[in-house]
Amino acid sequence: MSTQTTTTTTTASKRNPADSMVSTWRHDKSQWGVWHWMIELLGLHLVNSDEEVPIFSKTDAVPATREWTVHLWILLHAAIPLVLHQAYVMYTGHNLHVIAAFALYTTAFKLNGVHEINIMRRLGQVHGFFDGDKHPRDGIPDIAVGKVARELISTSTFRMTMAMFLAYNKAETPASLHWRWLPLEIGLYSITVDFWFYWYHRLMHQVGPLWQYHRRHHLTKHPNPLLSAYADHEQEFMDIAGIPFLAYTTLRLMGLPMGFYEWWIGYQYIAFSEIFGHSGLRLHGGAPSTFTWLLEYFDAELVVEDHDLHHRYGWRKSHNYGKQTRLWDRVFGTCHDRIESVKGNIDYENKVTLPLL
Repeated sequence: MSTQTTTTTTTASKRNPADSMVSTWRHDKSQWGVWHWMIELLGLHLVNSDEEVPIFSKTDAVPATREWTVHLWILLHAAIPLVLHQAYVMYTGHNLHVIAAFALYTTAFKLNGVHEINIMRRLGQVHGFFDGDKHPRDGIPDIAVGKVARELISTSTFRMTMAMFLAYNKAETPASLHWRWLPLEIGLYSITVDFWFYWYHRLMHQVGPLWQYHRRHHLTKHPNPLLSAYADHEQEFMDIAGIPFLAYTTLRLMGLPMGFYEWWIGYQYIAFSEIFGHSGLRLHGGAPSTFTWLLEYFDAELVVEDHDLHHRYGWRKSHNYGKQTRLWDRVFGTCHDRIESVKGNIDYENKVTLPLL
């Protein structure tokens, strides 16, 4: 007994304080600053502190999402700034200056994310979370509240900066959107983003010098959407600039128009999947795509549990590197077997509708 205690104490004393995932700040407002209040007032918590989250065993059936309601949610929320933008053009006869367009779409991007997280919380209070019988969802560590909040703001801001730089053309308005190309662009964009992300992500795990920039992100084993931004600046740079640039350039080289407005809609699919994929919601569904039917044929569609398992069991050696599909994991042999969201354990009769509001 004494030997075990001494070993545990020694291990704890050697642990880097910066690796702490202890999250107690929600219950002690005396330590709150502006970032704590921002997260609280925007309702960015994945679980309510005063409500019990339902817990299910691994063999309890997992309800399936109605994917058409996910498409509807994304398209309606993507349409709001497009409608406001076109209304301005029709009223004034002038297009938005790049700075005004940046302000409009950046604000919409942030508000859509906040709204989605609030919906994820409501669904979690009903359907629970994967591996919930073993461990609750991780909270934002006490030592990292400010960092996470600042990263969320900067990430959403700089991603739109990149989009404006690459694609915004003042000569084009939302009415010029290439509708006939849109379904193809949405599907190909997610697959192309995932190809570049897959290799960047896999290299971050398997190449020693790169792992140091990804290690912090893997301190969470049961992530929540805000912890998607719990990462080093080098990783965030690739997420913000490198991957979108490579994906956009690839599609342009393929001959697709990929104007700003098509990109905006396609990127709302990517952003939705980022949040949903880090939610751990005990639902069979995940990254929506116009190519879902084709991905399902090859067992290459991505669901929430896939990325959850990447965090739960992944470290230097990992699996499920994709975040939009399992296509490249299938091609390159890095898929991990699902545990709860397996075919025989999915309740397709119990469909879950994603609420619009």
